[in-house]
Amino acid sequence: MAPIRMIDIAVNFTDGMFKGIYNGKQHHVSDIATVLSRAWNAGVDRIIVTGGSLEESKEALAIAETDGRLFCTVGVHPTRCKEFEESGDPEKHFQGLLALAKEGIQKGKVVAIGECGLDYDRLHFCPPEVQKKYFEKQFELAYATKLPMFLHMRAAAEDFCEIMERNINKFTGGVTHSFTGSAEDRDKLLSFHNMYIGVNGCSLKMAENLDVVRGIPVERMMIETDSPYCEIKSTHAGINFVKSLWPSKKKEKQVLEVVAGCKGITDIDLFSATLYQNTCRVFFPQDLDAAADALLAGRNESQ
Repeated sequence: MAPIRMIDIAVNFTDGMFKGIYNGKQHHVSDIATVLSRAWNAGVDRIIVTGGSLEESKEALAIAETDGRLFCTVGVHPTRCKEFEESGDPEKHFQGLLALAKEGIQKGKVVAIGECGLDYDRLHFCPPEVQKKYFEKQFELAYATKLPMFLHMRAAAEDFCEIMERNINKFTGGVTHSFTGSAEDRDKLLSFHNMYIGVNGCSLKMAENLDVVRGIPVERMMIETDSPYCEIKSTHAGINFVKSLWPSKKKEKQVLEVVAGCKGITDIDLFSATLYQNTCRVFFPQDLDAAADALLAGRNESQ
């Protein structure tokens, strides 16, 4: 089996922390180059930069253009959906997103619509009715561009899945990233044949989280850091499965180790290759390796 290769499906490089800004104050110079260097050295060979608003998506595209291994999403996060109405012209705002997505597709950089969805944990940012309206609206972006969806779901599984069902024919597939829901939520998502589940440190905090992750089939899973958030901390339930030790905020390999450990997977090369193929299937179909797919299918069945 080839060396471990990973695709980090969610890095928030537009966040001020990567520019050295914490709580509005400059604490150090931009360290994106350092973070990227660590990532490439750890076996990550592609990163998807998350867009969470129109302006942020523009910045994400600009960042993605700096390196051939960087890609991005275009969309509006549920907590930011008020920007449609605050823009004064929601349809014009929508058209701005569509134009940006099309520009990014032409440049070979935009690989998904998102981050969009529902977040009922943080309703102080945006009320549920506004979230639902513009979550549903963004399926039109996916339909117009033929891109998959990069999705966010927090404490909103029922409404989220209802909207998904109504729009199932508008998108080719996608991932619900940074999953922290219940076994019931997991099974609802898995009932959508074209939906994958993204796992990071936030998905692996508690023993109950590990139980839920054990029930995600490896062929329906992706991994991520959601950096600079969602790292695996020493207090997390899965920390004992971590074997890698290095001073890094790029901890995708640790996510791989914890998931493999809690699922009892011993062939880490096979596991990482399966996750890699899953990610290519959704976001990089042109790079899907049919021969590797056949090999993985045979090896997974024999285990």
